[in-house]
Amino acid sequence: MFLEKKVIPPLSSERNVIGKNTSIIGDVKSEGDFRIDGNVEGTVKTAGRVVIGALGCVMGKIVCENADIEGKFSGELLVNNLLTLKATAKISGEVIISKLLVEPGAEFNATCTMKGSVMELKNGQSEQEKTA
Repeated sequence: MFLEKKVIPPLSSERNVIGKNTSIIGDVKSEGDFRIDGNVEGTVKTAGRVVIGALGCVMGKIVCENADIEGKFSGELLVNNLLTLKATAKISGEVIISKLLVEPGAEFNATCTMKGSVMELKNGQSEQEKTA
């Protein structure tokens, strides 16, 4: 008679803003995007994008899908897709990414690992080096 409608939850379009006069010490987690213009000391985890504004400063760990950085970051940065460093960005620590875009003038003093280029080694040989 009546067909049941399946309710599909919409993708989160939340936008979280940490203002320029705000300081957070601790862990922050959300499914939506973050814009950080203040100071964060701790972990920021999201399935969306993290934007650190020109006056923003993060010390700790960020785990996200994409990131745009204009301000300062120090710590561990895990970006599943694209990391964009603007000319005013100052980065230090450990960075694990898939893609990287760096504008001239950005300071990038970090160890960087690109996920797409890492090959697993088994018994001293990569998968491509094995012979029949």
